[in-house]
Order: sequence, then C-alpha cells, then structure tokens
Amino acid sequence: MLDASLLPLHNGHARLRRLRHDDAVAYAAGTADPDVQRYGHLPEPSYTPASVRTMIDGDVRAGLERGDLAVLAIARPETDEFAGSLVLFNLAEDRGEVGFWVHPDHRGGGMGSAALDLGAQFARRAGLARLTARTATGNAASRHVLTRAGFVETARAMGTAPSGHDLNLIHYERTT
Repeated sequence: MLDASLLPLHNGHARLRRLRHDDAVAYAAGTADPDVQRYGHLPEPSYTPASVRTMIDGDVRAGLERGDLAVLAIARPETDEFAGSLVLFNLAEDRGEVGFWVHPDHRGGGMGSAALDLGAQFARRAGLARLTARTATGNAASRHVLTRAGFVETARAMGTAPSGHDLNLIHYERTT
C-alpha cells in the first residue's frame, strides 16, 4: 500500500509531492504538448484546468487514500513549481508500474530521471521491491530517461495505451 504521509520527497533535481489545485493550469498545458499526446499513457484525450481539479478531488485523492494509485506532481525542488507528473499504478504483491511525463518547459535537465529515483524511493518505503515501466519504441527521450534512472529493458511487445491506440512498447524493470 502506498503511503501518502511519506510525501513530499526531494533530491537535488526534483521534488515529488501530491497534486494541488494550483497545478491545474500547468498540468493541462503539459498534457497538450504534442510529445505527451503522442507518447503519454493518459486516460483522457484532453485536459482543462477544471477537469484537472476534478481529477485531483476525485480519482487522485481516492487512489492515495486507498493506497493503490498515486498520481503525483513532479516539481522543481527550489521553487515547488509544477514540472510534470509521475504515476504509480498496477500494484501487485511486491511490484508496481510507473509512468511519467515532464512539461516541455522543464525537459533536458535531469528532472525525469530524478523524479523516477524519487518514485522508486516512495515505492520502496511502501514495501514494493520492483517497478516496471513501458514506453513506445519511438519515444527515444523516455527510453533515455528510464535507462538513466536505472531501468533495464526486459521485453518488447504490442500494447494498448489508455487512449485505445495500439503501440509497439518496450518494457522495463528496476529494483527499488
């Protein structure tokens, strides 16, 4: 079970915390980015600030309360400004799956791999020994970030994104 009382977590390059209403505008803008639209495994085709606030008050809060879903904010450690999202889901026994995206204004500085390290720390403190991740074969940036964060490729297979699109996926795994 994920334990929200362990949040926030931070390191020199990222902060991992609960999503807040004041993140809604940046979250919605980040999900409109063409790369996030193309490669992200987002359950909704588009987001508005209002729909993000509704999501925070609904599924995000409920998942954290149950301890089986964590939709979190990646933030700049020095300002706490929203910089992306990290999700822990598909929890089973000693493992879970992680997904992430970084807002275009915050890419290229190690934010993604730093956030994945924090996600692994959060998962370990919750009793999970392994994290898995998937990304599209064409998503070179995410592949690089996952590898930099210690994930190792384990398989390649077709899969279906939450949007319903079929994708060629690379599966990764990392110990926490």
